[in-house]
Formats: sequence, C-alpha cells, structure tokens
Amino acid sequence: MTGYGKAECELSQKKVTIEIKSLNSKQMDLNTRISLVFREKDLEIRRELSDKLVRGKVDFILYTESLGEDAATKINAGIVKSYYRQLEKLSSDLNIPLNDNILQTILALPEVVKNEREELNDQEWKTILIKIGEAIQALDGFRIQEGAILKQDLVFNVHTITALLSEVDQYEEERVTRIKDKIYEGLKDISIEQINENRLEQEMIFYLEKMDVNEEKVRLLNHCNYFLETLEIQEPVGKKLGFIAQEIGREVNTLGSKANHLEMQKLVIQMKDSLEKIKEQLLNVL
Repeated sequence: MTGYGKAECELSQKKVTIEIKSLNSKQMDLNTRISLVFREKDLEIRRELSDKLVRGKVDFILYTESLGEDAATKINAGIVKSYYRQLEKLSSDLNIPLNDNILQTILALPEVVKNEREELNDQEWKTILIKIGEAIQALDGFRIQEGAILKQDLVFNVHTITALLSEVDQYEEERVTRIKDKIYEGLKDISIEQINENRLEQEMIFYLEKMDVNEEKVRLLNHCNYFLETLEIQEPVGKKLGFIAQEIGREVNTLGSKANHLEMQKLVIQMKDSLEKIKEQLLNVL
C-alpha cells in the first residue's frame, strides 16, 4: 500500500532526517539509503521495517546534515603543501608558470580530502530507532486512510457480484426449456421407432444435470460472504483475500461455461469485470 512517513531529530553536531516511502507490491521489496555512520545498522533497520510494514515497495532514507564547524570531511593540509611544492619545482624545472587554478587542481588530487569516520553512539542510535518508529507510524496513518477507501471499493464490487448472481434465477426456467427444445429439434428427422424413450430420458437427465448451475451459485455466494467476513479481520489478510478471489473467479468461469444463455453470459461478463477490479485492489491490501 502507498504511504509516506518522515521524522527528524537533532543530535550532537548533526541533524538526522528519516523518510519512508511505500508503493504497492505483492511482496516486501525494500531499498535502503543510509548515512555512512549508521550503515552497520542496515540489517536491524530492515528487520524493523519488514516486521511493521509487511509488504510493499519500500524506500528507506536516513541522512545526516552537519550543524557545526567540525565536519567529517577535512582537507589534508600537509598533502596540499606537498603537492604544491612538487608542482612549484616542476614549474621551475620545465619553465611552465603555475596558473591561478592551481589550488583547484591540487584539491582534485588523491588523498587531499579525507573522510573521518564517525563512531556510532549507542544513545544516539536509541533516539534514531524511536524516530524510525515515528516515521513508520506516520506511514501507517496514510495506509489506514487508503485502506478505508479500498475496503469500501472491495465491498461495493463484491455486492455487485452477488446482485448479478441473484439475477441469474430469472433465466433458469427459460434456459432449461430452451435446452430441451434444442434436443427435441435435433430428433425431428429421426424415426420415432429408432428412439429408445428410456435411454432418451436418461440422456436428457444427464445432460441437464451437467448444465445445472445451482452448485456454482451456492458456492459463489458462499465465497462472496466469506470474502466480506475476512475483510473485517483486524490483521493482514491480503493474501487470504487473494485466495478467496481466485475461488470466486473459478465459480464465475464455471457458471459462464455452463450458462448456454445470452443474458446469463452478459451477467457473467459483468461479474468478471467486478472481479478484476477486486484483484487489482487486492495488490494494495496487506
């Protein structure tokens, strides 16, 4: 599910900013960008995010800004002077004057700029962990708002399927009659003496049983009700809802293959349309 959370805090000589962004995904797809000093805590951060956010394409960013004059990046003055003296000697030996950009050239040479690695402070890390928790809560707030809207949409589409299912009954008697008429129409050119009436009756019953959709209607209604019940469970149910949606799809497809009636086929197509909307939205559900 989509969401965004941010938290900030000021520690000794630096400001720490934490941002978490989440997009829809079937699995947990986590990407982290962490300031060097906190890089060793990457696994701990990943565990925390995976436990709390469950699934989604998650981007986690933790960066620091220096608030004081003592920066971790420093110019190595001794190296700069050494480079300058060597360049000055070469300039004299080769009779090539040094230009005004010599300092800029020296700063680009190796080892002129050095990064001093900061030591991770346990107390600072505890503070940052709290802030990570706050950012997760903020992201969850977005998810909860989106979830309420998603729930309304899922309920609407499930109710649409059950409403369409209730319209199937009005065509049942006509459908069976049409099937019988079609069979008898096919027998018109056959002499009545050639027909075994008992066998014909048995075949008719067998064929009509194969075309019967009562079981599919009962199972489809049960699956829809189970879907709505599962929506009310206060825990991650996205995958479970996905399985139920698959079962709904199976019954809708069987209903369509047995229908053999234009109006019923139209109802099945509308059911499939609502089911596809459900499946799309389930990608957003934890």
